[in-house]
This record gives sequence, C-alpha cells and structure tokens, in this order.
Amino acid sequence: MKRSTHRILTTHCGSLPRPNDLLEMLMAREQGGLHDMSAFHARVREAIGECVRKQRDTGLDIVNDGEWSKPDYSTYVKNRFTGFEGEPTPPDTSRDMLDFPEFAPYRRTGLEQLTRPKCNGPIAWKDFDAVRSDIDNLKAAASNAEEVFMTAVSPGQVARFQGNSYYKSDEEYLWALADVLKDEYRAIIDAGFTLQLDCPDLGSGWNGQFRSLTLAEFRKVVDLHLAVLNAATKDIPPERMRLHLCWGNYEGPHNHDIPLREIIEPVLQARPATVSFEGANPRHEHEWNVFEEVKLPDGKCIVPGVIDSTTNFIEHPELVAQRITRYADVVGRENVIAGVDCGFATFAGAPTVLPAIAWAKLGALAEGARIASQKLWARST
Repeated sequence: MKRSTHRILTTHCGSLPRPNDLLEMLMAREQGGLHDMSAFHARVREAIGECVRKQRDTGLDIVNDGEWSKPDYSTYVKNRFTGFEGEPTPPDTSRDMLDFPEFAPYRRTGLEQLTRPKCNGPIAWKDFDAVRSDIDNLKAAASNAEEVFMTAVSPGQVARFQGNSYYKSDEEYLWALADVLKDEYRAIIDAGFTLQLDCPDLGSGWNGQFRSLTLAEFRKVVDLHLAVLNAATKDIPPERMRLHLCWGNYEGPHNHDIPLREIIEPVLQARPATVSFEGANPRHEHEWNVFEEVKLPDGKCIVPGVIDSTTNFIEHPELVAQRITRYADVVGRENVIAGVDCGFATFAGAPTVLPAIAWAKLGALAEGARIASQKLWARST
C-alpha cells in the first residue's frame, strides 16, 4: 500500500451499508428468487459508482466497492466455485455465548440469512466472470481514486464458514481452496488494486470453530492457515497486499477473544506488508501497547481500527486523533493508516450500524486523521 510522508491516510475494512433496492436484489438472489440478472448487474455497476463517490466525498483516501455485489465477504464463493452443494454448515457456538447463553437471542449476526452449503465435491471455478465483473465495475468507478483496494476471502475463512465433507482432511481442503482462490488474488493485483485478504479465522476462529483447542494447538492452526495463504500469494509483491484480522464483528461479551499479543508475531511474518486489525472496541483498544513490545518489522505497515464498527456512537474526532497518535508514537507515523475495526455491513441483510450513522462515523475518521496529522507533523517543524 502507498504510504504518506505528510499526513495520516484513511481507509476502511471493506463492507459498507448497501442501498435498500440493491439489498433487496441481493437477498432475493441469495434465496433463489432473483429472475432479472441483467437488471441486477446494471444496478450493481451503478451502485458501485455511487459507493466510491460517497467514500471520496466523506474524506477517505483508500476506497473500494463496499462489497456491494456480494451477500457477504466470505460465503460469496459458493456461487463462484464448483463443489459447494452439500448440507448446510451448522453455526459455531462461541466461547462467550457458552458463558452467556441468555445473550444469544439478542445477537443478530446476519449469518442466519445466508446459505452455507458444505463442500461436497472438487473445487474449481465455475463463474470467474463474477470476479472480472467486480474488477471492471470498480475500475470504472474509481478511475480517479488515489488508491483502491478489493477484498477477497482467505482459504481458512472459507473453511471456517463452509464445512468439508469431500476432502480427506481439513488441511487438504485448505490447500484445494488456496489453489482456486489464488486466481482471484492475482486478478485483483493485475487490475492495479491492493488486495485485502480477509482472515477472521486467525482471530475469531479461536472463539468458535477451534474453541476446543488449547492455545498451543490453536497457534499451530494459525501457522498452517498462514502457510497456505503465503503459498497462494507467493507471486504477489507483499506491498500490494494487506491482511485483515478480526475477532468477530458483533456487539457482545468477547471475553474469550484471543489477545492480539498471542497471534501478532506470526501474522507480521506473513507475506502481506500491511496488517489491519480491531483497535477501537472496548475489548481491544488497549492493545496498541502490544507494539511497545513487538517491533514492527521493516517494510510493514498497520491499519488499526480507530472507529468501532458495532456501535451507533459517532466517535469524537479528537478521540480518533488520540487513537491514531498512540500507534504513531510507537511504530512511526509513516507506518500507520487509520481504519475501521471491521465492516459496517459484513452480512448484507444485517448492517451492524444504521447506514447514515456509519457514513457519519467515517466522516469522524477522516476528521480525526486530519487532526492527528496536524499534531504529528507539527512536532517535526
């Protein structure tokens, strides 16, 4: 990713609240009830133009398509790959929900609206044109943007949400996913975009899918998932990639989230030069001090969340500036890009924040970065 030597740049995590009419189309397609695909594709293309313009008008530097063509950031592959026609994947029960079962009825994730068939056959591309269409739409919309990113799911995250009933082992399943996903990764890079690899499996996997493992055992899972990801991206320059960590984009207890300190070192050793992670919510805001102990490797950059993606509070720009400055003081201002904890519409039908408020929060992000930039660069004059 590009770095700035004169101010803090801004970006977000990926998903943004979709317009109501597009949302209706997406959910109809998810349920098999969308019949006019040409109208859908035309609306997607038009909407992505709106999405990019709105990001630029809000003050964001590094923009994307809001993931507006997809029902979510992860299970979208079921429509693009062969081999996903199995039984539904049962939802995980997270450690914190086991502690607070009475909270479960209050937790709305959006996953319940999506189909998550297990892998029951060999994985291959059946609709790579969908990738090409996403790229073409974003190219047309963002031709004048300073920098553009596009998200793509990691092999480990696909395996987390969509189980395996075909491959002999979970590891074989991961490698099969990587062998196909690498084509999407390469296409995004060839289009001139920055590739964001979405890897919640490295964080929230501990809380759900791998809740029965010890910490030592889970670290081995992280190592395997990163090895697979490194292999899938071996031909892509590190500076063209960013990796996103997540502990689950929901407002809840999170009292069993694995600490950033336990996973950050292997993540920083992975190929992507930029790492995005949650840094604004009450469970993880304190972890800026991890970087006082863990040295940021040369050539690496971080995108800490300085805006919470699960609450309708609009952060004060001065608070945003304080959060940015904490990181900048530890790792260097040139190594920090201001971001958001996670997506504002991770699952299309269940935005975590009222859409109008989500855009206002992004405005606070831009203003906070401006304030932080003034303070950080004033020190050197």
